Amino acid sequence: MSIKVRKAAVNDVAKIHDLLHLYSKLGRLLPRSTEEISIHLDSFLVTEKDHVFAGCASLEVFTDDLGEVRSLAVDPKLAQSGHGRLLVSELETEAHRLGLKRLMALTYVPIFFERLGFTIIAMESLPEKVFGVCVTCPKFKHCDELAMIKYLECGISKP
Repeated sequence: MSIKVRKAAVNDVAKIHDLLHLYSKLGRLLPRSTEEISIHLDSFLVTEKDHVFAGCASLEVFTDDLGEVRSLAVDPKLAQSGHGRLLVSELETEAHRLGLKRLMALTYVPIFFERLGFTIIAMESLPEKVFGVCVTCPKFKHCDELAMIKYLECGISKP
């Protein structure tokens, strides 16, 4: 059976939390509480394989032209099976629908995002993220993630 991507539902909150918690314990994602996930549930997509929860990702909108791929995680048993690519593709479609022109990600796995058309940029070129969210992160002064960006519309000049 193929992978199914759908909007997250209330009964996915605990599964999303558990998957994000697994990766946060490994130091690969920042943790998100069940309350925060519930508040932002409408921004989450999930994947299923054979009707079983497999992965998640969310789209956070920062400005009228910038969005972020957040909380991208796939069950480790299903890594490299296409779930992550499908989630990012669906978030990109949603970003287009919303009229966003740039989609960013902070990541420890740049090769994954490079394969999807993202390029590495300086963190400082994303003041919307750095001064809006990152300043409250415990890793702010020692951030070890790479910032990446994808331009969604043709004709937008890259800095």
